[in-house]
Amino acid sequence: MFLLRWLHFLAGITWIGMLYYFNFVQTPFFATADAPVRSGMVAGGLLDRALWWFRWGAMITFITGWLIILHRMGKLGVGPFFDSSWGLAIIVGGMLGSLMWFNVWFVIWPAQQVVMRSAQQVKGGGQAIPEAAARGQRAGFASRTNTMLSIPMLFFMGAASHLPVFQPGAKVVTLVLLLIVLAAAEINAMVGTTGAGKKMLSTLKGTFWGGFVLTAILYFGMAMLG
Repeated sequence: MFLLRWLHFLAGITWIGMLYYFNFVQTPFFATADAPVRSGMVAGGLLDRALWWFRWGAMITFITGWLIILHRMGKLGVGPFFDSSWGLAIIVGGMLGSLMWFNVWFVIWPAQQVVMRSAQQVKGGGQAIPEAAARGQRAGFASRTNTMLSIPMLFFMGAASHLPVFQPGAKVVTLVLLLIVLAAAEINAMVGTTGAGKKMLSTLKGTFWGGFVLTAILYFGMAMLG
């Protein structure tokens, strides 16, 4: 279990580190760089290399995390697991992380493959793929959604062992709130490109505030409403 946790931490740091690199460094840089510079970095392999570490960090984090949860469930039993403060906190963090993993593999990575193919075609003297810009925008919103969700995800992962204040009676409230948050976040990421949710995710400040508000909603739902 120690080695499994260590691998989970190592992969998680790699994954979230790359997520923050994309959102805090690369995206703001691309917003101010000339088009040839952006295309050169994408076609030159920088994005491909970064996405490799990004998606496989996510995959290993996802697999090891659920192995840890299933091991604890098997040891305690499903009922006692959900009646424990650790279990409630870790399942919230695990479900948030699982949605983030889904976005990496099934939204961001497929979209970025189109963006990279388009850049390669342009570099070779061909035409850009017409859907590349829209797919890139969709990947960007999904990435910002993951950045927002990473704030409560990391909070509850740490809270499982270090903030044991959640009441067993809050499990129904917790799961309902969690499902609402997950559904709202994913719908906002996947449907449309305008509206209040998109405006919030268009800036890092708005993304941070969204993450802190979600953390507060889930925390007080677990700690106070049980």
